[in-house]
Amino acid sequence: MKRTGKSNRSLREVAQFLGGEVIGDETVDLYHLRGIDEAGEGDLTFIANPRYKSKLEDTGASAVLVSPEITTSTKNLLVVDDPYRALARLLSLFYPEERDPVAVSQGAHIDESAEIAEGVTIYPGVYVGKNAQIDRGVILYPGVCVGNNVVIGEDSILHPNVTIYRRCTIGKRVILHAGVVVGSDGFGFANPGVENFKVPQVGIVRIDDDVEVGANTTIDRGALGKTWIKKGVKIDNLVQIAHNVVIGENSIIVAQVGISGSSKLGNRVILGGQAGLVGHIEIGDNVMVAAQSGVHDDVEPNRIVSGTPHMPHNKWLRVQACIPRLPEMRRTLNSLVKRTEEIEKKIKP
Repeated sequence: MKRTGKSNRSLREVAQFLGGEVIGDETVDLYHLRGIDEAGEGDLTFIANPRYKSKLEDTGASAVLVSPEITTSTKNLLVVDDPYRALARLLSLFYPEERDPVAVSQGAHIDESAEIAEGVTIYPGVYVGKNAQIDRGVILYPGVCVGNNVVIGEDSILHPNVTIYRRCTIGKRVILHAGVVVGSDGFGFANPGVENFKVPQVGIVRIDDDVEVGANTTIDRGALGKTWIKKGVKIDNLVQIAHNVVIGENSIIVAQVGISGSSKLGNRVILGGQAGLVGHIEIGDNVMVAAQSGVHDDVEPNRIVSGTPHMPHNKWLRVQACIPRLPEMRRTLNSLVKRTEEIEKKIKP
């Protein structure tokens, strides 16, 4: 039975939108995008990972997004250079985000000195502090707190319960998911473990254009100067970024990463989940850090590192291959030591 949706598009129309090539019936109607196992008649699915090629002939989808190396099938194919990127574009086409009418709620508290541009949406329960600047197209959902002298650039979206502390700056088209905290105090104490004298944190956080930050992530302000998240960075949920950290353009920070104070990441760095970085180190451009790694020193550009303490990924693989054999190797070593001692006793004058 064909599934119905709000609207349908033919495979030909979708191909024209993506600039792809159709192999099969280009007149078939498409209503939904679904995973390859769940897809049925009227659905478009995709194969972005080679290990799913075996499911191509078994899927019930009416058409499949595939990469150029797949050229024959009993299914209708839409061939594109990058199926996953094409899927991202189609999700916005098939399921456009529903937006409430532009309005500033009377249930929000907005200081009279704040500058609110036209076309801003502010929901009930929002707080906007003194001299804050909210630019055109910004959306502030319920519970958002915008501190004094904060600047938020055009078309940025702050989801419920986001907190922006004083004087921090948010660029254009930034997305901050629920519970994000920007500009909380860095963890700075003099004479730690004895007096714990708090060092005032008087810097800021600067977030550049097109950054997205996941739910409940915290980004601390600098002690002096700024913590700086550069253009195009994508940060997952539950990440801790400490004071004066710099993250280079288009980097990816996966969930539960912790970055200690004053560390600097280059452009296009990828940190796997639960990786931890000590403070005051530099990570070069294009570095990849594997999940759960502990990075204790600088990493040169274009390297892949793994493990705790971190080491070159290939070396880490060799180390991991040895670990299951350690009990056997220990028995062998003990046996060799015992035999050596017996031989030494026999030849000792």
